[in-house]
Amino acid sequence: MLRHYPRHQLPGDLLAGLLVAALAVPQALGYAAVAGVPVQVGLYTLPPALLAYALFGTSRVLLVGPVSTVSVLSGSIVRTLAAGDPDLAVTLTSALAVTAGLVLVVAGLLRLGWVAQFLSEPIVTGFVLGLVVLIVVGEVPALAGLPAPSGNLAERVLTLVGGLADFDGLTLGVGAVALLVLFGGQRVLPRVPWSLVVLVAGVLVSTQAGLAGRGVTVVGDVPSGLPVPSLPLVDVRLLGGLVTGALAIAAVGIAEGLAAVRTFSAEDVDARTDDRELVAHGAADLASGLFGGMGVGGSLSKTAANASAGAHTQLSGITSAVVTLVVLVVATGALADLPRTVLSAVVVHAVWGLVRPRDFARYARLRRNDVVAALVALGGVLALGPLGGLLLAVAQSVLGLVYRSVQVDVDEMGRVETEKAAWGSLASDPTRRTYAGVVVLRPSGPLFWANATSVLARVEGMALERAASRGVHAVVLDLEATNQMDATTSDRMTHLVRSLRRRGVDVHLVRVFGEVRGVLGRAGLLELLGPGHVWHSIAAGVKAAGEHHEHPGG
Repeated sequence: MLRHYPRHQLPGDLLAGLLVAALAVPQALGYAAVAGVPVQVGLYTLPPALLAYALFGTSRVLLVGPVSTVSVLSGSIVRTLAAGDPDLAVTLTSALAVTAGLVLVVAGLLRLGWVAQFLSEPIVTGFVLGLVVLIVVGEVPALAGLPAPSGNLAERVLTLVGGLADFDGLTLGVGAVALLVLFGGQRVLPRVPWSLVVLVAGVLVSTQAGLAGRGVTVVGDVPSGLPVPSLPLVDVRLLGGLVTGALAIAAVGIAEGLAAVRTFSAEDVDARTDDRELVAHGAADLASGLFGGMGVGGSLSKTAANASAGAHTQLSGITSAVVTLVVLVVATGALADLPRTVLSAVVVHAVWGLVRPRDFARYARLRRNDVVAALVALGGVLALGPLGGLLLAVAQSVLGLVYRSVQVDVDEMGRVETEKAAWGSLASDPTRRTYAGVVVLRPSGPLFWANATSVLARVEGMALERAASRGVHAVVLDLEATNQMDATTSDRMTHLVRSLRRRGVDVHLVRVFGEVRGVLGRAGLLELLGPGHVWHSIAAGVKAAGEHHEHPGG
């Protein structure tokens, strides 16, 4: 890339890299606190993740790094596994990143990119909103100078409400001012890196006013220097929870990353994008974890800032990585006096943009099932936590997919006289032509193991009803919508053929394509049907059904 780099793009990439670093560095500090690890872990995350994605990624403007969804997931998993051990929490955080990276790289090499699109947009919307609620509730104690409560969401909210009278006025005042500057400044001058402004101002005010000595909690000493790569090793008894958590982190991180790629790099998307992005995001997670960082994802907010600042290539991400390295070497000492409440304000401001109530209204307007899916995902996160909520969302997505797949109608077809070889449903136009003694039936969706019994039972019932009322002697079954075949479905079709033949109704199949024909052949169904019972078009099948009735030996 660098060998063929257009020099006229250099100013835009460098400026974008500097501006994104001004946004990413404060957020990385805050997200490390959300993940329950020291703030320097957030800084250790950025350079290796940005450089790894620059090497392997497909998007020219995507920025990877700590993101709210991955951070809160990582924090919830680590708190459960570490049982209050701060050193173990750091090791587990990096181990989660490494494991998630391995999962994504393997999935990409196996070309499983399609799995990343499995969760529907409404489910992701509800899931993300639930995470925002958890993050904001989790940051309220630090904003107000209150001890952090434990327990589930309801218990924490009740504890906070009961202890509001004990808030520290100075801490709350500093946090409130930081929030006012972040939200107000964003409205007035949206291109200014207000997170950096608040960060620097917080350090200066804290140092000059001696806030640490007046009861305001500060970040404390932050080690300087560059991290040394190492493999985070954990007790084998924790591997089960580690792998489960890593799968969740990988899924959430790649979901946001692919959304950002499609939003800001549509021209770079092709058939291989998902698989290549799995490898690139996995490499970023691996690099981050090996250098003592945490799990990452493609950031919608930072990618938007990168694109609007004029970035052309991944040189902007490399610039941000270099800036972060400089901060690690020369500027970490200045962070010691940073009030923790300022970091909480930065986190709240960063995740607030993910709250989109209009999406819920749009889902409700378009389709009731979509808003129900979003609300179930939201409720799952609030009631069960991030990991439980994600598993519930996945289960809901699977059940929804199966339910919709089972809802397959069977249409009786008639010939469209005004068009050559065209057939359509009689339900939409009863004047379409039918043929004496023959009924053409077509399932509206693909047949597979979950719906084969009910759909083929409907086919049998319709055939027998037409046989009794109209003297039908043959069914032409159109399998155009079915592009896969399984043992259960072929067995049910065999039962259908035998059952109808016992009642004097023959069966012909039409538009049996590809692997479907192969499976039916190996299952013995084509042999059972006999010659002249499988055709490439409805018209040919109807003609053969009529002729076969007139000349059964032909």
